[in-house]
Amino acid sequence: METSCQPEIDFNFLSELVLTDPASPGPATRIAETVLDLNPGRLEAIVELAAKNHVIIRAFSRLSQLLKMNGSTDVADWVSLAIEKENSRIRHALGFLNRICATLEQNACPVTVIKSLDHWPDLGSDLDLYTDAEPARVVDVMFTKLAAKVEQRSWGDRLANKWNFLVPGLPELVEVHIGRLGQTGEQTAVTESLSRRTRVINVGQYSFRVLAPEDRIIISTLQRMYRHFYIRLCDVIDNATLVESECVDFTYLHRLGSAAGIWEGIATYLTIISGYVKSFRGRGIALPAFVTGSTKFGVDKVHYRRDFLRVPILPHSMNLYAGELKTLLMRGEVRNSLRLSLLPGLATAAALELKILGSDKGIW
Repeated sequence: METSCQPEIDFNFLSELVLTDPASPGPATRIAETVLDLNPGRLEAIVELAAKNHVIIRAFSRLSQLLKMNGSTDVADWVSLAIEKENSRIRHALGFLNRICATLEQNACPVTVIKSLDHWPDLGSDLDLYTDAEPARVVDVMFTKLAAKVEQRSWGDRLANKWNFLVPGLPELVEVHIGRLGQTGEQTAVTESLSRRTRVINVGQYSFRVLAPEDRIIISTLQRMYRHFYIRLCDVIDNATLVESECVDFTYLHRLGSAAGIWEGIATYLTIISGYVKSFRGRGIALPAFVTGSTKFGVDKVHYRRDFLRVPILPHSMNLYAGELKTLLMRGEVRNSLRLSLLPGLATAAALELKILGSDKGIW
């Protein structure tokens, strides 16, 4: 990967911090060289980049240790303040998340936290929940029990069957997905078993219901390969850690991914992640042969641009989209197929709105 521009150099620096073994001489030398070149202005840019990629705690904890070892106490103190500021935000958000989940649960709206806690000890910029409860019930509980306001819903929100809420005192939006997943809400094959396979984990002083590992990978794939077409650094480390923990049932993942029409997207996503990890560690993550054999393209097609690793839309992502649509049609899921068929038109409208108005919120 080229490192000709400063933001990409900083992205690679963050990648070194979160992906490499601190005892490895090569990465340790490269990190040490960058540490010597740090100044307040560059640190601010790195903090902003780390925040967008949800890796402030994981990256800066290691950076802080290295700075102290090198005797750069002034910069180390600055980094420690950045860590504490982010930890303060996370503690505040977790308290609200606990209250929101408990309130919904107590009012017949069982919820699962999705995406947001996958980055722990970092935290996402929104608080995402999934529920099978009736939408009217969820909105009523959020309004009457938590004094939340519903954000104006875009066309994409309505298709995806999701609501965004503003909760007083909470800077982060609360995004609730109800009964459907996918950019246009086309995925119901995935949600059929979602709630049955959840588990409870402890995060800080709280307990939250979260997804099974396979469902985490599926939702991450839908978000990155079929919606945003970019991969955050947190997605790389989150999914690499999942696979390396040997808790992923790849046979089940293949079966569910195939039923949803996104197996090739899953295989490609994991292969890209493995390739990116290999570029820093010298070895990728161990994937079964039937995963790598189903991949459509690798990390060589992915390039850093505007803060993230960008996935090529044409023709690669469009081929994945066509495969998903074909599967839904073959399964006789007419309504879900119609929903998904609206995606190219919405994407075009969003691109035009972004170009004209500087925002695509009215569409997505």
